[in-house]
Amino acid sequence: MLGGAMGTLARFLMSGFAQKYASTGFPIGTLAVNLIGSFTIGLVWGIFENQPANQLRAFLFVGVLGGFTTFSAYSIETLTLFKDGNTRLAILNIFSNNVLGILLALCGLAAAKFIR
Repeated sequence: MLGGAMGTLARFLMSGFAQKYASTGFPIGTLAVNLIGSFTIGLVWGIFENQPANQLRAFLFVGVLGGFTTFSAYSIETLTLFKDGNTRLAILNIFSNNVLGILLALCGLAAAKFIR
């Protein structure tokens, strides 16, 4: 529960900071959080890959990172972009969050293997 609160607060601060300084209608704050979260979960996964499940792993994966990532916000923002007729931005949002997120999770995993 504490990890979830920490992740949620971090998401709120990061997303708000990124969106405040972006001069666009594109949901850059959510994208920033999703990409950072995707890289971080890949990194943590790589670090814990060969270790048995433990409380720290659950705290980080379920709590902190579960509270930090924002795919529910991503979903509603994408639907809103479509609804408002911003099809290009909606498609860009889908591509950016999904493709770049998966690529950054892979980079995080590779970084963890490099660190070990």
